[in-house]
Amino acid sequence: MKITIVGSGYVGLVTGTCFAEMGTEVCCVDVNESKVASLQKGIPPIYEQGLEAMLQSNIAKGRIRFTTSLAEGMKGAEVVFSAVGTPPDEDGSADLHYVLEVAREVGRNMESYVLMVTKSTVPVGTAQKVRAAIAEEQAKRGVDIPFDVASNPEFLKEGSAIKDFMYPERIVVGVDSSRAKEVMARLYKPFTLNGHPVLFMDIPSAEMTKYAANSMLATRISFMNDIANLCELVGADVNSVRKGIGTDSRIGSKFLYPGIGYGGSCFPKDVKALIKTAEQNGYSMKVLQAVEEVNAEQKTLLFRKFMKRFAGKVKGMTVAFWGLAFKPGTDDMREAPSLVLIDELIEAGCMVRAYDPISMDECRRRIGDKIVYCKDIYETIEGSDVLFLVTEWTDFRFPDWAKLKAVLRYPVLFDGRNLYDPVEVRANGLEYYGVGIL
Repeated sequence: MKITIVGSGYVGLVTGTCFAEMGTEVCCVDVNESKVASLQKGIPPIYEQGLEAMLQSNIAKGRIRFTTSLAEGMKGAEVVFSAVGTPPDEDGSADLHYVLEVAREVGRNMESYVLMVTKSTVPVGTAQKVRAAIAEEQAKRGVDIPFDVASNPEFLKEGSAIKDFMYPERIVVGVDSSRAKEVMARLYKPFTLNGHPVLFMDIPSAEMTKYAANSMLATRISFMNDIANLCELVGADVNSVRKGIGTDSRIGSKFLYPGIGYGGSCFPKDVKALIKTAEQNGYSMKVLQAVEEVNAEQKTLLFRKFMKRFAGKVKGMTVAFWGLAFKPGTDDMREAPSLVLIDELIEAGCMVRAYDPISMDECRRRIGDKIVYCKDIYETIEGSDVLFLVTEWTDFRFPDWAKLKAVLRYPVLFDGRNLYDPVEVRANGLEYYGVGIL
């Protein structure tokens, strides 16, 4: 089976590489010439564990190729996946410009039946717009080539995307024709043979499922952060509370870890888009509005604790940062709490020295030389007054407490991910400030 994937970013590249790994013939299309040139050499533009080796293996086997031409990429393809970006517009709604442009180009280039599948996260009703765009281009050409549309949202976690794709908990597919269902069932047959279920449903339900899933996870994070903040005020330990509620089978333990807010490419924009979709339909998503407000405030938590500890007298201080990416296992810094903290610290007259195992180049690309980039965790603390733990990389799990105490001007640790045991930290002579922990 031959498929085409338009967009070689995070979703498109992982999807294409994993399908190739399962034996499908894949052509990935991207308008970025330098990205395509790198991909042809087996060099991915993103960091994802296991991706580079799998990509190079399938290039060598001839199962995946890359081009900037959709017309070339579509030749012989039965399925075209749209995996282009849907960034938030100024009003918070999803920008469908790229999705609809792909649909129009498919309509301009298709020569035989094509199943047009939207892999990008898009609002309910997008499939209708995609169908109309393809039909409009066919009408301009004076042709009437049969086609179908479908929705197949992705559920990939950055840092474990390969595993999530190859061993999915479920595969959601929205279709409105028997032919589209048959094609998608054939494409995903290797996964169903391995026991991974495909959930077929109508297209609007599939489109909504992705937003509902991400919004629920974001809600759990903001809820737990709210609880953590209250724990500090009433003298409770959020870690004990988390375990106490997480062992309830109706609740479970996942996404109940307090911290300094969620970031990345999905949760922030998807929550905003779902709120906007509701507004466009005359409904107010009050819970999600609160989720968003809590998350925005939580990103400033370490700065507020820092200001309180030093009574606002922080001008001229140097802060060591451990971690920059929005989560471990990725170099993604979109909506990362670190960016908010850096801006606040610089505005307060502080200097930041930072280290991250993966995302240093990405941070430099985003903010330039606003901060000092260090080669390891201990170089960051040289000349620093205090330490912020921002991303919970495994590299930071077992520091030399004696060295921290000796080098930091003020041996104070602000743990934004509750990575450390407060008793251990304090026993080693450092002050400890976590999230929801006294």
